[in-house]
Order: sequence, then C-alpha cells, then structure tokens
Amino acid sequence: MHIKSAEFVMSNSDVAKCPKDRMPEYAFIGRSNVGKSSLINMLMLRKNLAKTSGRPGKTQLINHFLINKNWYLVDLPGYGYARVSKSSKKTFQKFITSYFELREQMILAFVLVDCRHEPQPIDLEFMQWMGENGIPFNIIFTKADKLKPKALERNIEVYSNKMLETWEAMPKYFVTSASNSEGRDEVLNYIEEISKNLTGL
Repeated sequence: MHIKSAEFVMSNSDVAKCPKDRMPEYAFIGRSNVGKSSLINMLMLRKNLAKTSGRPGKTQLINHFLINKNWYLVDLPGYGYARVSKSSKKTFQKFITSYFELREQMILAFVLVDCRHEPQPIDLEFMQWMGENGIPFNIIFTKADKLKPKALERNIEVYSNKMLETWEAMPKYFVTSASNSEGRDEVLNYIEEISKNLTGL
C-alpha cells in the first residue's frame, strides 16, 4: 500500500462522536510504553502524525486519522502503567471497551506487544477479553531491532506457546521496528488486502 495522505480528523472520549461515515477502521492499541505512536508514524511515513512522548500514557483519547481518503487508522489509549489518576484511568479504559463493543466500522484491531519481554498478564488478559467478545485482532510485536534474530525468534516462540495454553491457534502476528521500518509493508499490505475484500474491488 502506498500512503498518499494521512490526516488527523478528531480526538474524543465519546464513541458516539466518532466519524459518522462508514469507512473501515483499523485500531491500534497496546500497553502505554509499547511504542505505539512511533509505530504509527513509521507506518504512515510521518514524523509527528501521532504524538510521541517519553512519558507513557500520553494518548488518552480515541484519535482518528484518515488514510488515503478511504480508511481510518484509530489510535487508542494504552492500557496499564499510565501515570494518571485511578479515576482518569477508569474513564478511558471504559471508552476503550465501548469503542470495541459499539463501533461497527472497526474491522480489525492490532494489539501491540513489546517483543523484548516475556508474555505480560495485562496483554494476555486484554486479548482474552477481545476473544471472549468476538473482536477480531492481530498481534504486532514492536521494537524488533532491539533483539538479535535468535533471541527474537525465541521470544515469539515463548509467546506463541503461552497463547496456545488458552487459544486454539496463535493469532496472526507481525514483527516490526519503528527504527528501521521492519514489517511496514506486511502490515499495510494486509490492511489493503482486507479493505479490498470488503469493497469487492
């Protein structure tokens, strides 16, 4: 997929106020320090489309970006570890779940996971919730450049084995790096393929 345009449309905390048109949406979500904004900027070839910050938990709203005038990239708040009050955290965790439960335009979610770490309970619990609620998702392993190939392969195998303890099959996954653009074509081409199947083009 060639990115011809990527523009910010809106931010809000109310699913009812999301764009009214019926264009497909692909949501990106993960723990607060997983490198989500950097990944989005890498995919879109923009330096500051999604705001990056040294402080985890910067994204606290539903952010819609219109890509190529025909689909939305949705940047959702990170779950866990954000340095916000408990009441604030409850509020935006609630609209994360509302988004997934109510937003019919949401075609697929990409759950971001830092490939350097062993499977984290908070990630596994979130994906379990997605599965129980019938919400389609893929996994994107981030920061692949931080590991040597064998260590990366080993970590993904550990993750796969852990998932298979409760899942019939490992969800489709992508290995990415915001630093060297690894996985960019694979993710974008997959989105393009799904969108074409939706429209029948």
